[in-house]
This record gives sequence, C-alpha cells and structure tokens, in this order.
Amino acid sequence: MEKDLSNYRKSYQKDALLENNTPENPIELFRDWFLIADQDDSVHEANAMNLSTIGLDGYPKNRVVLLKKFTWEGFIFYTNYQSEKGKAIANNPNVCLSFFWQGLEQQIIIKGVAEKLPENLSDGYFESRPDGSKLGAWASNQSQIVSSRETLDTSLQNYENQFRNSEIPRPKHWGGYLIKPISIEFWQGRPNRMHDRIRYTLQKDYHWKKERLAP
Repeated sequence: MEKDLSNYRKSYQKDALLENNTPENPIELFRDWFLIADQDDSVHEANAMNLSTIGLDGYPKNRVVLLKKFTWEGFIFYTNYQSEKGKAIANNPNVCLSFFWQGLEQQIIIKGVAEKLPENLSDGYFESRPDGSKLGAWASNQSQIVSSRETLDTSLQNYENQFRNSEIPRPKHWGGYLIKPISIEFWQGRPNRMHDRIRYTLQKDYHWKKERLAP
C-alpha cells in the first residue's frame, strides 16, 4: 500500500512569537499559552501531552498522557510506576514532553528530569479521582500482557467486590512524577514555514537563557 502525502499543505498565520513579547521565565509563557488553549474551542484536551522516554531496550517511545498540574518547579502527571514508562523513567529519568495545539498553530517542547512525587501528594490526588479510576489503578497491571479483555473485566470486578463499602486506598505502585525542565521551546507557526521558535535553557545559576532558533 502506498499513499503520497507530498502535496499536503497548510499555511500557518494565526500569530507571531517575538522576543520582546516573552517573559524571562518560560513557566509564565507556558501558563499564558495554556490558559488560552484551555479556553479555545479548537483544542479538545489542552492538557494532553506527549511523553517520550528511553526504554529498557534502548529505543525511544512516545505516548500521550495528561498533565495534571504545573508549578514553578515543573510539570506533574500520574501513572503506574511498574508500567513500561515507569520502568523507563527509573532507568533513565531524562524525558521529553510536548504539546501540540493544532488550532492555535502552537507547539511546546520540554526537556527535563523526572522524579517521583512525595507519597502524600500522590495520596492527595488519588483521593480526588472517581472510584472507577481508583479501581482501575488496582485492576490493571499496566503494560503487562493479558490473555483477553475478559481478564481485565474480571480483575476490575474482583476489586469492586474487595473495596465495596470501603475507602479505596492508593496502590503503592501508582503515583505522580514531577518533570523538572532544563529547556522549554515555544513554537508558533508562521507563513512560508518561517516559524517562530524561542528556546529557554536553564543555566547553572537557575536563570533562564532565551534564544531564537531557525525554523
């Protein structure tokens, strides 16, 4: 099977990204862009982000996860620590996050280092989840091979029975990661493929260096 995509074209011209309109701290710019994306009807899940890790087999792997919080320190998401991504992070905590908001013609690419959240913070977020999501964290051995869908459904039913009429605690193998950024690149689509790219790089004195990159 073959399909030629060479004639696919789109002109980007919704906005511009100029140095004199950017703050010194990239988290401020991320906040501003995120708030706009979150309120824009063209963006269905502003907090959906691509997470790239280096697997135990030496290959990079990308998957979409959900950003659950961002702070001056970095970006937080939650997962099963025993999953493929959890094992990859344990082996190599250097990761990359990326956001693509097509309707706004914007990308954000974040390189950083992942570290586990303190247990009390993971507990607090877990308590806020719907019971079905809590049970799913117990029922699914994420990334492990299963024989059938029925196996998963049976596992979920077993945990529903186990925790019926009681609080559902957080499994110790489930929790959050904080990605502490070392570089954040903001990409704004422009006409003629002359896109705007502004990269912030964290310096040893914890200040951010701001540079324009060629598209």
